[in-house]
Amino acid sequence: MLRISLEQWRMFHAVVEFGGFNQAAQGVFKSQSSVHNAVSKIEDALGVKLFAIEGRKTVLTKEGEMILRRSSYLLEEAKKVEAIGVKLSQGVETQLRIAVDEIFPRALLYNALETVSEQFPLVKIELIESILGGGAEMIENDEVEIAISPNSLGAGFSESLCYIQFGAVASPHHPLHAMDSPLTLEELKSHRQIVVRDSSAINKKNRASDGWLEANQRWTVSHMQSSIDMIVNGLGFAWLPLSLIDTHLNDNRLKRLQLDRNTERTAQLFLTFKDGDRLGPVARCFLGEIRALCLDWPQKT
Repeated sequence: MLRISLEQWRMFHAVVEFGGFNQAAQGVFKSQSSVHNAVSKIEDALGVKLFAIEGRKTVLTKEGEMILRRSSYLLEEAKKVEAIGVKLSQGVETQLRIAVDEIFPRALLYNALETVSEQFPLVKIELIESILGGGAEMIENDEVEIAISPNSLGAGFSESLCYIQFGAVASPHHPLHAMDSPLTLEELKSHRQIVVRDSSAINKKNRASDGWLEANQRWTVSHMQSSIDMIVNGLGFAWLPLSLIDTHLNDNRLKRLQLDRNTERTAQLFLTFKDGDRLGPVARCFLGEIRALCLDWPQKT
């Protein structure tokens, strides 16, 4: 039987978080003696001192630092168990929030969402379209339950979902198509490039732009569709997902550029979420559908 309760561990962490016993008592709305008593019981049970007094400060001992790291995992797991219990008691969720990178094939996404809606007609689906690190950031901030993103998740679950093929394209009337020989990188740099910026807030001041070749002229947009529209109208060139522009290529509204090297690029997309046990039946349905659909999607490694 465990000799230390979760409540006692919580008091120990409160002392660390608030910087002292008196501050911790105020922070967790307990008496100072209750906090002292909880920490003393941990020290007696383990046979180690967790805190030392240095001047007016309460600081962790070396043993306390190690215990803090270990017990942090214990409290986090306890929170997850409670969250799972709440989710199970609620049954079918009423809303599903999904972040999907704009390079993901629309047909696969729409088919998966339609299947989910057929099985759970009353569920509200919130779809947030993201670029580069935006989806993973929303998972980290608990803004969505599931993300399809080119960034794998550091703390959570990430699985390779599919590979997206890119091609360098421009309008058929663009001057780049008039070159007699395959285009070099330097020749591309002399023309305007259209790039799409990262939608994550962490890169707000210095956002990455996918596929930028450091062209002398650059127009930066926030959405993939804006980039496609600009290229169709002859305003520049860009690397675009071939799955999103296949009709434009077939209708000769876009034409692939003839390059001397690196004629194709590939981006990997990941299916990410924090904790599978906390996902409800609607989310699990979406995961199953999107995985099945991507199995038949052309893969490239």
